Amino acid sequence: MTDIEREDFRNLLGEIGKMRMPFGKYGPAGVPPRGMPIYDLPPEYLSWFKERGFPKGRLGELLAIVCEIKDVGMDMVFDPLREANGGRVTYWVKRPRERNFPDSGE
Repeated sequence: MTDIEREDFRNLLGEIGKMRMPFGKYGPAGVPPRGMPIYDLPPEYLSWFKERGFPKGRLGELLAIVCEIKDVGMDMVFDPLREANGGRVTYWVKRPRERNFPDSGE
């Protein structure tokens, strides 16, 4: 890899590091306040896009790159981005705390 290619890759990683998922399950509604960073999206979610088509524009291009990096087992390339941003972002479905049980009929 030449110095120019390294610099291009650093710029690309910087761009990936700033991009958040703007819609869907991992968008701001599901992962407040800004959505999940695209480098932390699950491989299954990226594979779904790969099969059905990535979104148009720069978001789609970056998602395709992240998908390719994860497909070849190089997810650790995103570790410096995670460290700089406070760690890996995970998605947890919030379950209701209140439980309603049927009356026992006593």
